Amino acid sequence: MKKKIKKGDLRRVMQHIGKYRLLLVISIILSAFYVVLTLLLPWLAGRAIDIGKHYFEHPELRTGEWYRDLQNECGLITVCAAAAALIQWIINLVNNGLTYRILRDIRKEAFDHIQILDLSFIDRHSTGDLVSRIIADAEQFADGLLMGFTQLFTGIATIIGALIFMARADIRAALLVVALTPISMFIAKFISTHTYDMFIKQSQTRGEQTAFINEMITNQKIVRAFSREKAQLKKFDEINDRLTNFSRRAIFFSSLVNPSTRFVNNLIYAVIALAGAYMCTRHGGATFTVGALTALLAYVNQYTKPFNEVSGVMTELQNSIAAASRLFDLIDEPPQKPENPAALPAPDGNITVGGVHFSYLPEKPLLQGLDLDVKAGQKIAIVGPTGCGKTTLINLLMRFYDVDSGSISIEGTDIRECSRSSLRSSFGMVLQETWLKSGTIRDNIRMGKPDATDEEIEAAARAAHSHSFIRRLPNGYDTYITEDGGTLSQGQKQLLCITRVMLALPPMIILDEATSSIDTMTEIRINRAFDKLTKGRTSFVVAHRLSTVVSADLILVMKDGNII
Repeated sequence: MKKKIKKGDLRRVMQHIGKYRLLLVISIILSAFYVVLTLLLPWLAGRAIDIGKHYFEHPELRTGEWYRDLQNECGLITVCAAAAALIQWIINLVNNGLTYRILRDIRKEAFDHIQILDLSFIDRHSTGDLVSRIIADAEQFADGLLMGFTQLFTGIATIIGALIFMARADIRAALLVVALTPISMFIAKFISTHTYDMFIKQSQTRGEQTAFINEMITNQKIVRAFSREKAQLKKFDEINDRLTNFSRRAIFFSSLVNPSTRFVNNLIYAVIALAGAYMCTRHGGATFTVGALTALLAYVNQYTKPFNEVSGVMTELQNSIAAASRLFDLIDEPPQKPENPAALPAPDGNITVGGVHFSYLPEKPLLQGLDLDVKAGQKIAIVGPTGCGKTTLINLLMRFYDVDSGSISIEGTDIRECSRSSLRSSFGMVLQETWLKSGTIRDNIRMGKPDATDEEIEAAARAAHSHSFIRRLPNGYDTYITEDGGTLSQGQKQLLCITRVMLALPPMIILDEATSSIDTMTEIRINRAFDKLTKGRTSFVVAHRLSTVVSADLILVMKDGNII
């Protein structure tokens, strides 16, 4: 079934354009001036031809006045052509400014929305697909929009203006052109209605390819460790072939528009040329001059040419709207549940979990009636087989997900009754999967406390036993690393994450397999640091190693979402 452009998408595009209506009005006005100037050129050229023809046929009239007349016409043609070129340059500046402001706004809207999306949406979609929407689809949208602004206004204005000038030159020719024009429009519409579906599939497959490439680059070591290079190349080829097929079909259908309409337009031009030549020969050219015919043919060409451009623009706009549709689908995803703006009162660390039920999928229940009472300063170890709900409990404590029923309270306040930011700032969290950003070592540590001094950062690093390896790096704390940690080992990346929490010193601590990538000797030192860090603070430790949980005040053994 063929997909059609959604009216809602078009309306939203127009809403974004409406924010910059002043630039839009300037573009339209300049386009009108540009069209008037370009339409004056054939008329002036026709007059110059008639002046030359008249004096050529009457040598006795060749005087200084004849040369002045011809010079005046040529001067006017030069001025109009120069002015048209200048205005076209300004139009391009205005249209570029308008297009990329709209692109900036839509990208910002999409990126801002990701920050408030429910994490379940992020979990269901690949990173590459989301990146493709914000980068590739947004660029595709901008390209179509820019072409539309550049050619659509001038094209429509040229059609109207050329028709008026043709009617002034010869009403019969104008009516003949108008009568033949619907053929060109019918062909363009017929073809363009069959291209939108291909453009949608092209955008979707491009997102799939981006996701696959991102996954393969990120996990290249795993691919090579299991000798999966050939299998992944085969899968990439399959996606690439599908993208090639959809792109080829989309381009094939859309490329039929221009030659088809051009054929019809050339046919119109030939008919008018023959009719005009016939009129020139009647009565010795007294009623219809050669200059008038030259101008008329130029207007016919100017009238029909925009139909090629406008049909091409419409095809490109379909591609653009298809790309925008994927962006709007992202923006329309329901955000996470609204939160109470009230801040969580400074907690001591008393946490109550009462009758909590939760599942990621309705048909697969996980936590069922979970109850837990934690006193301030207690160290709670959570152990159990994979998939039993350990990390899920942590996700609920941090409100990465909300409970289906029941409640989680801190100091008697339901965590749903306070802002997520105030809740999360009360927790320090170290996960098994390290997260670093592109920047210096110092910048990565300072995320735990943005206003921390260099002395505080170094003190936290010493406490986390990361200072020694940081000092050995080429530029110490100013060493630049990428988001994957660059040449740092997994254990070193983990130590940086631990240092971040050491710097923040929040009232509650969550350690989710925080020492899983650290050697035994370093683990002993880290556990001593954790003992110092968690002293007087409520802490949750998810771990499999006995050495990590042996000092806990309470050990929760979980199975199938229940504490057993």
